Amino acid sequence: MVEIFGQSLSLLLAIAGAVLVFAEALAPGAHFIVLGVALLLAGLLGLAIGGIVGPTLLPLVLAGAVLGIGAATFYAYREFDLYGGKGTGQTRDSTSLRGSTGRVTERVSPTGGEVKLEGGGFNPYFRARTVDGEIPEDSEVVVTDPGGGNVITVESLSVVKDDIDRELARGRERDRTVASGPDSKPETGADARTDTETETGPG
Repeated sequence: MVEIFGQSLSLLLAIAGAVLVFAEALAPGAHFIVLGVALLLAGLLGLAIGGIVGPTLLPLVLAGAVLGIGAATFYAYREFDLYGGKGTGQTRDSTSLRGSTGRVTERVSPTGGEVKLEGGGFNPYFRARTVDGEIPEDSEVVVTDPGGGNVITVESLSVVKDDIDRELARGRERDRTVASGPDSKPETGADARTDTETETGPG
């Protein structure tokens, strides 16, 4: 059996894969999942067939397994939309969290808290904080600053909706003001008489 640092190659691959999968669960968006699954399954395969395949051939088998399983894993979560949401079947990076909505699972304040985001990956729970004020549990929130994916900044969705409603109201008020304003100068006396004569015509 092929060994590295006194450990079998298959065991090292399995351990490395498990670590990457665990890291992806802790930090969605790190893109560890494909390589992690490939290494983990290839390592388990190597442990299963290590006594059958010779030490010369085993590294080649493991390399092929890593490539094959990695390609299959990549295809699966892209094609079958494993992360939920059509067209988003992939691990979300931190920048894509901006605008995401979720629910508060632990009261959020400027110093900390926790939220559960919709479509947040294997681990949808994120540490969160607010710019000011506090947001109670079970409140709906929206991500305003992804913060690299470690600690995100959120705001109450009701506050955001109120701001949008106020802006829409101001826009409607401006439209009404423009529509009610004079579109042209009033007609002079001569113009008015000319229009009247044109409409009445000779008797």
